[in-house]
Amino acid sequence: MEFMDILANALRGAIGPEAAIYALAAVGLNLHFGYTGLLNFGQVGFMLVGAYGVAVSVATWDLPLWVGILIGIGCAVVLALILGIPTLRLRGDYLAITTIAAAEVLRYLYRSSWAEPLTGGVYGLSQFAGDFFALNPYTQSLVLGPFSFSARNLWVMTVTWGLVAFFSLLVFLLMRSPWGRVLKSVREDELAARSLGKNVYAYKMQSLILGGVLGALAGAMMAMHGQTVNPDIYMPAVTFYLWAIVILGGASRIMGPIVGSIIFWFLLTFLDALLRQATTQGIIPSSILASSDVSAMRFVFVGLLLVLLMAFRPAGILGNAEEIRLSVR
Repeated sequence: MEFMDILANALRGAIGPEAAIYALAAVGLNLHFGYTGLLNFGQVGFMLVGAYGVAVSVATWDLPLWVGILIGIGCAVVLALILGIPTLRLRGDYLAITTIAAAEVLRYLYRSSWAEPLTGGVYGLSQFAGDFFALNPYTQSLVLGPFSFSARNLWVMTVTWGLVAFFSLLVFLLMRSPWGRVLKSVREDELAARSLGKNVYAYKMQSLILGGVLGALAGAMMAMHGQTVNPDIYMPAVTFYLWAIVILGGASRIMGPIVGSIIFWFLLTFLDALLRQATTQGIIPSSILASSDVSAMRFVFVGLLLVLLMAFRPAGILGNAEEIRLSVR
């Protein structure tokens, strides 16, 4: 694979379905952390309930796809209430502990033998997005020079990037409304917001629910894109990828999650192809890096780049260091 092929492949990854799905989930996480100051380390849990809301509804209960999406959204609202009611009156680190634990509890619950008749257990569910792809207006692949996308991927990209654009615009408008200004005041100083008569607890809960719904929609799109769900797809690492995306693009910026997702997936795809070529051609000896370790090593390089970013631009690429730093009181 020539370097230009590697670069083209990386650019395809930067705007592909996975980048769009992660950008949508990161918009929700940015609403939590960037605008409200909530430390949510369980966004993958919202993605899980959204994905299984669709899969179980269609594959197990034989319901219409749109009903499954609504069920997934409803599950996300219930999950936000369960997580938020006991923790949002406490310090931010309690929410962080609760969310990461809840996401793991849900993953083990969905993969348990007890839940297998409903969720498929460790085997998951598949072939439930036929109604979604039946609406696909694209009849053939798109080829533009070195770029090519199948009709299936084009449809997923169109819908998901459309959702990203719509909810980014919604967040933009909300943040310029009185509701959004209260959220920012909660992020900056809860005591000051309370002293002005604002119900901080209610505003936090509303933010947690809205951001969780975006995570559920991202999970639903991930499930429909792959036509399969499996509990082990929704590992805690997914949440930390989302945090990397938000930090990379810049928290509390409308375009931050979008730019962060594009750069994140470009780097992952580029480094994966580059390192595989280097190991295959013997440029990097197998004694130093085996081909089986390439997938892990690319995250090492992305992590190093994030460390450098935090050292020289702690607010991210688009972030404003005077408005927000990576700390929550």
